[in-house]
Amino acid sequence: MGKANRKGSAVLLLCTMSAILALLEPVQPTRAPDCGGILTPLGLSYLAEISKPHAEVALRRDLMARRASDLFLGSADPSRKRITSVEVAELWLSIIPEAGLRLGIEVELRIAPLHAVPMPVRLSIRADLHVDMGPDGNLQLLTSACRPTVRAKSSREAESKSFRSILDKEVDVDKLCLDVSKLLLLPNEQLMSLTALFPVTPSCQLQYLPLAAPVFSKQGIALSLQTTFLVAGAAVPVPVSPVPFSMPELASSSTSHLILALSEHFYTSLYFTLERAGAFNMTIPSMLTTATLAQKITQVGSLYHEDLPIVLSAALRSSPRVMLEEGRAALKLFLTVHIGAGSPDFQSFLSVSADVTTGLQLSVSDTRMMISTAAIEDAELSLAASNVGLVPAAVLEELFLAPVCQQVPAWMDDVLREGVHLPHLSRFTYTDVSVVIHKDYVLVPCNLKLQSTMA
Repeated sequence: MGKANRKGSAVLLLCTMSAILALLEPVQPTRAPDCGGILTPLGLSYLAEISKPHAEVALRRDLMARRASDLFLGSADPSRKRITSVEVAELWLSIIPEAGLRLGIEVELRIAPLHAVPMPVRLSIRADLHVDMGPDGNLQLLTSACRPTVRAKSSREAESKSFRSILDKEVDVDKLCLDVSKLLLLPNEQLMSLTALFPVTPSCQLQYLPLAAPVFSKQGIALSLQTTFLVAGAAVPVPVSPVPFSMPELASSSTSHLILALSEHFYTSLYFTLERAGAFNMTIPSMLTTATLAQKITQVGSLYHEDLPIVLSAALRSSPRVMLEEGRAALKLFLTVHIGAGSPDFQSFLSVSADVTTGLQLSVSDTRMMISTAAIEDAELSLAASNVGLVPAAVLEELFLAPVCQQVPAWMDDVLREGVHLPHLSRFTYTDVSVVIHKDYVLVPCNLKLQSTMA
């Protein structure tokens, strides 16, 4: 009986410990997108265009390089044919819906014996590419099929066959197909840069993480992202969005290279993170002193026998909320403003709840979204706590509404003065940008531009 009781107690203890450990285990964040982008067929054409000179350099390096046997004295064969020039005539990319991409390259070669007139040759490469997500969370461009063909441009059949034999020796088509994606402009390096950590403020960062491999359709290449926000290097568990976000479908063919979409939850999570970091704890200057305040609130005079400047110290009492409607973005702030005097030993004698709604202006500079506050749309003050008796709402507004409405937007603008990095590839910037605000999300149609350092 005793053994049974001890066994039952041990089981109960283990169950209790398991329950406690389960509570202590960190909750895994919900994997749901809050932003994303669609690379349009026009954007894909631009990537092909800027990859053309890069492909030509890579092919020249591979096809015109002297073979190792030629580097040894006396090993060069004067009768051997050589590639004398390489020129990429065409390079294109097209979407294979629900599968990936097709890469096409047309290369003009000239091959000749030493001291002879070169013979024009056409090298054609067709490759099917797809994008996978690796175990590290990064996207990778991979080759699923490659079909190179080489043909001599000669009207005489015998001569054409002769040069075909030469081509088989000079052009290693199998080697070309081993890593055909390298003929594009560093695609995997670019894809890895998408998940870099971007600073927001000195203590806050954000990171865009793909949730899955992109979706290929006639509309373009759609990629859904989840934003991780960090404070002092630790991820912030932001509230779960009440409305699931998905990439909006384009109404018609877009004239932009890329269309970014940012959900309302993305902006709310951004402000939530900044609030957790204490970025919105602010000191508001005031022209009031204890003597002038005593004229409106008589009990202040009994607290201070000398005239001291009044200080307003504000902090968020609840998380900010961003609201997106058609053509309009607004930010609602829930502040507690402590009013007091004394420096450096600040002592509060009055606390006011301030609910402020301000418009937001959104724009894009380079690859950053600039967020600035517009005019105050609504502000309400109410008494929260007082050591100087009951203060009427009208008196609170007369004394403190103006400094709150003037200084809070300025403080918010200063916090985000550097802007917020948008999802982007490291060597590109955005041009011809427009920002379109819809209900629950923001669209950013833009064009891609390779930075001049890589041109």
